[in-house]
Amino acid sequence: MKVLVVVASVNELRNIKAFEPMLAKEDSKVIVIDEMNETLRRRNDEILEGIPHEFYGVKERSEWFKERFGSSFSKYLKVIPERCHAETSFGFLVAHEEEPDIVLEIDDDVFPLEKQEMVQGHLDNLFSENGVTVSSPQKWYNTMENLELNVDEPVFARGHPYADDVRMENYEWHFQGGRCVLNMGLWTGHPDLDALTTLYYGGLDGRCRVKAIRPKRRKVVVGRGTYFAICSMNTAFRPKIIPAFYQLYMNFMGVDRFDDIWSGLFLKKIADHLGDGVSLGGPAVYHARRPRDVFRDLKCEMDGLAINEKLWRIVEESEIEGKTYWDAYNSLIEELAARIPEAFRNPDHKRFLETQIEKMRLWLKIIDKI
Repeated sequence: MKVLVVVASVNELRNIKAFEPMLAKEDSKVIVIDEMNETLRRRNDEILEGIPHEFYGVKERSEWFKERFGSSFSKYLKVIPERCHAETSFGFLVAHEEEPDIVLEIDDDVFPLEKQEMVQGHLDNLFSENGVTVSSPQKWYNTMENLELNVDEPVFARGHPYADDVRMENYEWHFQGGRCVLNMGLWTGHPDLDALTTLYYGGLDGRCRVKAIRPKRRKVVVGRGTYFAICSMNTAFRPKIIPAFYQLYMNFMGVDRFDDIWSGLFLKKIADHLGDGVSLGGPAVYHARRPRDVFRDLKCEMDGLAINEKLWRIVEESEIEGKTYWDAYNSLIEELAARIPEAFRNPDHKRFLETQIEKMRLWLKIIDKI
């Protein structure tokens, strides 16, 4: 299997080196999206010795767009944000050109667990017919339900809406699985929580007392019409979804940390429309979350939290068309463009989402041209 690993980082990539034995079993290459800190890049070049890898900072990304779009390159380059996790979109463009069998997105603070074959675990969940399927009358599945935690009360993942009707964990289970286009691996250690939840559990340094011990099930296919918060920390997908998997334009108008959440929401809507499966569960990794400013995270999330409560319902209600991921994404874009002006009265939220739609349209043009 040809595996392309995408990681956005401003840190030493010792975790990627720790995955080397698993990557070596496949035809693998690592795409590092960085900020061109030459000292750090030299260090990472040494750390990743023995693993095929390429670095793409702002300069390399500019050159990439110039080579493909000539004098009009800057318009397309602006689809990729700077200094935020959503830069991983650029790695997906590289993957679209290179056509690997799977794309594996890993954060720079996750590490392998003993007896967990991370790459093989993703391959198994993507290409096997195994698993169980979950659905919910409330339209959302809480990914934290599939983790054993060190606390007894329900804890909800970053990106899960706050409305009471979608926090009723009323699930229906079906003993059937299926092949999938995306698989989200889970985590031990620090789970993926938003800043409000982290603060509630005492996480003044961004790391609270809630810990994940292990996943409960190896593969949970999330049923048609049920959404979940897709976190890109440890996620693998088949390249055919790339036209519909743009990581939204973050670090913009004070909003961040919703790129994977909303791109995952859009993808789930489209995968359901096309009859494809999306799963979560294994393989698990250990999340060694670094200390961070939880109040900065909270500030970056506040407008996103408000937008999230409305946006997912607009997506759910949208009627989309198309037989490919490109066509279905284009159809969803037009639905959003028609519905957002009336649904969002806050002018900043409206402007933010209109910018997302503009970038999403450009994303499809880029896909067409490369």
